[in-house]
Amino acid sequence: MQSTANYLWLISDLLGQGATANVYRGRHKKTGDLYAVKVFNNLSFLRPLDVQMREFEVLKKLNHKNIVKLFAVEEESNTRHKVLVMEYCPCGSLYTVLEESSNAYGLPEDEFLIVLQDVVAGMNHLREYGIVHRDIKPGNIMRVIGEDGRSVYKLTDFGAARELEDDEQFVSLYGTEEYLHPDMYERAVLRKDHQKKYGATVDLWSIGVTFFHAATGSLPFRPFEGPRRNKEVMYKIITEKPSGTVSGQQKFENGKIEWSTEMPVSCNLSKGLQSLLTPVLANILEADQEKCWGFDQFFAETSDILHRTVVFVFSLQQATLHHIYIHGYNTAALFQDLLSRRSSIPIHNQELLYEGRRLLLEPNRQAQTFPRTSRDNPIMLLSRESVATVGLIFEDPSPPKVQPRYDLDLDASYAKVIIKCHYMNFPKISNSLVPMEQTVQDIKTKFMSGGLLTDSWTQQVGTHPEDRNVERIKVLLDSITAIYHQFKKDKAERRLPYNEEQIHKFDKQKLVFHASKARSLFTDECAMKYRLFISKSEEWMRKVHHIRKQMIGLSSQYYSVEKEVSMVMERVIKVFELTIYFRMKKLKEEMEGVVKELAENNHFLERMCHCLKITGVVQPTWS
Repeated sequence: MQSTANYLWLISDLLGQGATANVYRGRHKKTGDLYAVKVFNNLSFLRPLDVQMREFEVLKKLNHKNIVKLFAVEEESNTRHKVLVMEYCPCGSLYTVLEESSNAYGLPEDEFLIVLQDVVAGMNHLREYGIVHRDIKPGNIMRVIGEDGRSVYKLTDFGAARELEDDEQFVSLYGTEEYLHPDMYERAVLRKDHQKKYGATVDLWSIGVTFFHAATGSLPFRPFEGPRRNKEVMYKIITEKPSGTVSGQQKFENGKIEWSTEMPVSCNLSKGLQSLLTPVLANILEADQEKCWGFDQFFAETSDILHRTVVFVFSLQQATLHHIYIHGYNTAALFQDLLSRRSSIPIHNQELLYEGRRLLLEPNRQAQTFPRTSRDNPIMLLSRESVATVGLIFEDPSPPKVQPRYDLDLDASYAKVIIKCHYMNFPKISNSLVPMEQTVQDIKTKFMSGGLLTDSWTQQVGTHPEDRNVERIKVLLDSITAIYHQFKKDKAERRLPYNEEQIHKFDKQKLVFHASKARSLFTDECAMKYRLFISKSEEWMRKVHHIRKQMIGLSSQYYSVEKEVSMVMERVIKVFELTIYFRMKKLKEEMEGVVKELAENNHFLERMCHCLKITGVVQPTWS
């Protein structure tokens, strides 16, 4: 047990260990609250006094939710060594999260966006105070769970940090070699003297490597056998990286470097997010500090990504879910243009459905007024012309060849690679067809049993929950993961007693067996059935498209008939109106004749009476 005036901790409660200090889980003596206690060792005192004090001074200035908070600076009761009392982060670091088997190929998209937002916010706070961190990596980004249940990431370990304005430079060396800027790598790792100075943008390189690692589960620059074993090739990769590329890998000994401008196929991020992220990474992973983006542009571009909203669109014919990142003030015209780029379906061929009804978007309608979408309830995209089914793009999970010889280091590495190989694809296939099946089910209910579409879908085969292949693979992966964790413990021991060594060898045989069985299940069952499902779905969609064309043709014919009927009705009305007109005209003429005849008769009578009066004829009187 060790303590300061207000805090105490057990030596066994070690959270982390560095060259100059150890971090323990401690408690406040009065409240019992948990804290992270950083205790400096004797080696730390060999540094100049100003360097020793730098971390204290930096942390005192900072106060931000995305930076681990400093609560107190005290002295250990016996040794009088300096002790930093900091915020305790019980969920470990971003590195801990990336080490989880489920994140072997990078974080899920929602979690990655949280990392992006929190790291950018923390770095922005550092730059406001003119501070360069100089050791950014997943292990120095801590994770806690916020009140809303979401992750919150916080920058920590400011032992290498110092104040530095944008136009200032420094010459001292700090950092972890896989995340070091090439100029610093040359001097710190290869021990080559040069007169170069470093600016605040060296942090941007480390951020770029960290973000790539978080997005893919792997480092962007990988020589054969890894960066620690092949330092000269590592330096060659990071200094010769072509502009626009985000990764470089040497797959074989003395092999060429394979460059890429895109994320690997196994990356969990959507193509929509990748298209926004890769230009950022390409421009901060720039060895030439003159060509590298500055912090202002970095903050502007990442802010642009984070302020976009996601519209989920499932292309039914392509069996693909698209994530369209768009600002709320952008219009439907831009949305459909972005959708066209993602799906390769021209705007004039796009037909949108939402919750079973046709969705009409006026060109000037703003995205913030679109219906709310999610992965489970996306907008459905139909092409008016037939398109090829894409589905999921996945790789064959070929595990490495396991060497029969007994080697604790290699065995742990093999187990980790095997886990990554099998976590690459199987969760994607199990979840990829849900929107398609739901929509097809909705379409099927609109047709009577025995119809072309209903019968062909009823006979459909593919990956279904009933075959439980995904669950079988998961059981095998759990067994492989358990062996991997045991191998990690064995590796830490460095040497095993005889009995433990035999158990290790048996576990190695089980590892190979489980890996082989999992791969067989994936390739022979899941992947084969998925491809068959996609093929049959494509055939079914062709029938849908054909029936749709027939219905459009029928609708067109109906419209033509309706138009002809309307024209006939117009003619009939005109004929009827003309008939009535002529009949009324004739009747008018006849009435006018009768009136004329009556007038003439009346005139005749009047004249007759007048004549009788003149001749003196007396009308008789009646009694």
